[in-house]
Amino acid sequence: MPLRKTRPSFIFCFLLAGTAFAQGDFADVEIEATDLGGGIHMLKGAGGNLGVCIGNDGVFLIDDQFAPLSDRIKAAVSELSDGPIKFVFNTHWHGDHTGGNENFGASGSLLVSHANVRRRLSTEQFTEFFDRTTPASPDGALPVVTFTDSISFFYNDEEIVVFHVPAAHTDGDGVIHFIKANVIHSGDVVFSGLYPYIDVSAGGSIDGIITGVRTILELCDDQTQIIPGHGPLAKRADLEVYLAMLLDVRGAVAEEMKTSSDLAAVLAAKPAAAYDAEWGQAWLTSDQFVEMVFDSLGEK
Repeated sequence: MPLRKTRPSFIFCFLLAGTAFAQGDFADVEIEATDLGGGIHMLKGAGGNLGVCIGNDGVFLIDDQFAPLSDRIKAAVSELSDGPIKFVFNTHWHGDHTGGNENFGASGSLLVSHANVRRRLSTEQFTEFFDRTTPASPDGALPVVTFTDSISFFYNDEEIVVFHVPAAHTDGDGVIHFIKANVIHSGDVVFSGLYPYIDVSAGGSIDGIITGVRTILELCDDQTQIIPGHGPLAKRADLEVYLAMLLDVRGAVAEEMKTSSDLAAVLAAKPAAAYDAEWGQAWLTSDQFVEMVFDSLGEK
């Protein structure tokens, strides 16, 4: 499949810790914390949104962005808690969520993920959508505890339930549910107010994302706070709008594919153009998202 020239180059930073951006100048990046109550915080910097659970047992950190930001992330966490960062959970394998793994592992954090995250980090990966190869990560960046279906942590007087969402953003997505705090970290199953990136080469699919969002909605009430992989903090109503968009675009692309297996013809029909004003201003365009849906349905 040929490389599509319209793809925004900055998307690479969300996939590959080894890109020029990922190793470049992060001098202007600030780590901003939002208190969600119950000892849970959301941190924003560069890359995927972080989650932090603090308490007497220490710190449970969700994702770690890029390696050059590790000290700033640690400093931001230290403003919230003087306890050690005992756990770092990776929601999936992309570099803006795992780039700091080696640094956190070296300072004593236990790295945890779905088994497919370790598998992909430990071997060279080829991403067809970008025609890009990602080298294997060093041993020190690999999760040392993995799970397949679900895993629970009883930590900081909180029940933290992590479950696998198959074939969604990737094949290794983990969603984290803080039961008592009523907070969910969705990883990149949810892009808040943005078209989601579907890494088809890494086992992702539009149908898996739809199933994942439906599963998250089953756990939500109107007070649930959802930390998305990217974008602002979300609530149940936001996920309902997101799901409706996913279903509409998926259905429109599938309908076009009934009469044509040619990507150009499907794109010409503009099956997602109506959403661009709301969803396509800071990330993927509708054409780029449609292409991912097309590739995903083609794989199926």
